[in-house]
Amino acid sequence: MYEYIKGRVVEATPTYVVVDCGGVGYYINISVNTYSQINTQSEVCLYVHFIVREDAHLLYGFYSKEERLLFRQLISVSGVGANTAGVMLSSMTTSEIINAIVSENVNAIKSVKGIGLKTAQRVIIELKDKVGTAGVSGEQLFTANTIRDEALAALVMLGFAKVQVSKVLDKIIAGGEGTTVEELIKLALKQL
Repeated sequence: MYEYIKGRVVEATPTYVVVDCGGVGYYINISVNTYSQINTQSEVCLYVHFIVREDAHLLYGFYSKEERLLFRQLISVSGVGANTAGVMLSSMTTSEIINAIVSENVNAIKSVKGIGLKTAQRVIIELKDKVGTAGVSGEQLFTANTIRDEALAALVMLGFAKVQVSKVLDKIIAGGEGTTVEELIKLALKQL
């Protein structure tokens, strides 16, 4: 829904920032890594992820699109919520998390507060293929995952089961088809 929020920093702490955008102050949850990038700035542009819960509407902000993408991948893992993903991104850098997943370093992931052995193993199993594509630049990987995530979200909103859609999308992408969200959705609809 929201891509980014740009405005004047009213208050910044290691866990949240308040950004004034034309007279409206947005409370945005951030990681320590994002805080270290913005703590001296008076104007910021944060890429956001919006979560709607029964009891709250929450904004999570990230200094880079890469960090936001990793956050979105982490919260897609069963047992990893937004708070746990935020703690992971505060405890380790984006590249450290990706390296831990690719190298299957369970202990590095398990060292994060709130992550046990089973959750660490689940993170590695579910995300290894998504974050560890050899020979692909970070920008290409980001684009491919963004297109897949957008197509997945659209198809789930149309009423298809997330697990089934995910398998179909992975099959299509592995076959080298679907370079845009629209193409990917059309190809997936033919197989669902």
